Formats: sequence, structure tokens, C-alpha cells
Amino acid sequence: MSTDMTAAATTLLRLSLGTLALAHGLLKVFVFTVPGTVAYFESLGLPGLLAYPTILAEVGGGLALLLGLFTRWVSLAMVPLLLGAVWVHSGNGWLFSNSGGGWEFPLFWAVALLVQAGLGSGRLAVSHRFA
Repeated sequence: MSTDMTAAATTLLRLSLGTLALAHGLLKVFVFTVPGTVAYFESLGLPGLLAYPTILAEVGGGLALLLGLFTRWVSLAMVPLLLGAVWVHSGNGWLFSNSGGGWEFPLFWAVALLVQAGLGSGRLAVSHRFA
């Protein structure tokens, strides 16, 4: 595969992951609301305060990925968040179309973040240092 194609595919993956993370974070802020997200975390038996770093990771991480800032580090930092989502959805079965959402989607997302960490930023990145 050509270097140009690899760089373009890497960029597309980064922009897709950034958009997805930002959308999930903003969903927690504007649709579920922050208090609603806190209550949901508590309903799972998790400390409600975990909702705040989760929202920050999704919004901040999504923006960083979209901009290409510290892509490798941000991608790696987001993996535990997605593994937590795998745990949350593990009782719902494999398919995300199951009631309550299964764990296939968060697991795939975690793997895609690991791939992004391995590839770096691609093109259109603000920072290529640590990218």
C-alpha cells in the first residue's frame, strides 16, 4: 500500500474516532445532561464523580483527535474509558442492538483506538510531535 494511501486512511480513522468521541461526550452534556449522566453512573454502582472525567475524556479527547494533538497518547488514554464501557454493557450480550446495548461496539472502538495509537496522526494534524 502506498504511503499516501496509508496517511489518508490514518487521517480518516483519526477524524472518525474524534467525531465519535466528541458526539458521545456532547450527548452526555446536552441530551442526558451532566446530572443525568452522574445519576446513570450511580445506578451502575459506580461513583457519580466518574461521570465528570468521562465527559471530559470524550469531549477533550474527541477535540484532540480531530485536531491531531498528541494522537498516540490521547488514543491510548481513551482505551480504559472504552474498556469501562465494555464492562457496563457486558451483561447485555454481544450485539450493540440488544436491549441496553451489547459490548461489541465499545470493544471495537477500543481496538480502533489502539490501531490509531500505533499509526499516529496521519495528515492534517496540528501537532506531529508525539503524534
